Amino acid sequence: MKVIVLAAGYATRLWPLTLNRPKPLLLIGKHPMLEHIIARLRPIKEINDIYVITNTKFVKNFKEWKKSYKCSKRISVIDDKMKTLKERRGSIGDTLFAIENKKIKDGTIVVAGDNLFDFDLGDFVRTAKKNSPSATIGLFDIRDKVLAREYGIVALDHNSKVVSFEEKPKKPKSTLAAMCFYYFPKEKLNAIKIYRKDGNPLDLAGSFIKWLAKKEDVYGYVFKGRWLDIGDKKSLKKAEKINWG
Repeated sequence: MKVIVLAAGYATRLWPLTLNRPKPLLLIGKHPMLEHIIARLRPIKEINDIYVITNTKFVKNFKEWKKSYKCSKRISVIDDKMKTLKERRGSIGDTLFAIENKKIKDGTIVVAGDNLFDFDLGDFVRTAKKNSPSATIGLFDIRDKVLAREYGIVALDHNSKVVSFEEKPKKPKSTLAAMCFYYFPKEKLNAIKIYRKDGNPLDLAGSFIKWLAKKEDVYGYVFKGRWLDIGDKKSLKKAEKINWG
């Protein structure tokens, strides 16, 4: 099993903190945000490679971090060759770049590099493997329909299958927020290539999930615990007050 950590953003809402330092390497407590994510992935025995994909501006930062970080998993840093905010590939574009660059053919977890959570991922992996060859996406119940208007929101049926995916809906059908945490079995990696070939947008992973769910079964897994999407200074300050373990 492989992991792709999406870390190619420019985090303009966090400037000047992220002018010369990528968001996933900002310290949360004593450790960079990225290390908190990897700490949750590390106990999963099936994972053997973690690919951190970033842009040309920040690739040196991640390579320097990698030199000093000790981990039982193989970690590789990928430069997606993008140099400016305007030419960024987007989450699906970067996922595809990593798959093709590293010739990935195994089941793959894709996670945003600015996601902080304290979940044990063991049950997610077991459930996702059971759902294979269908994809499984990670969800978090934010329990607030007003707040749900700011997220990608998923509705599930009684079998935990995705029946709708809406980005920032005015009238949310649920309060289940998509976390940018996905498991794609090896059988689904080619579907991402088909999605690109059909000329679909590559900037938001949710667009791909919406497209895929219209064609076949996609399952949702609702995590329980704490989760923060670090998008601005307010959420960063909130994260700094929490012990993430």
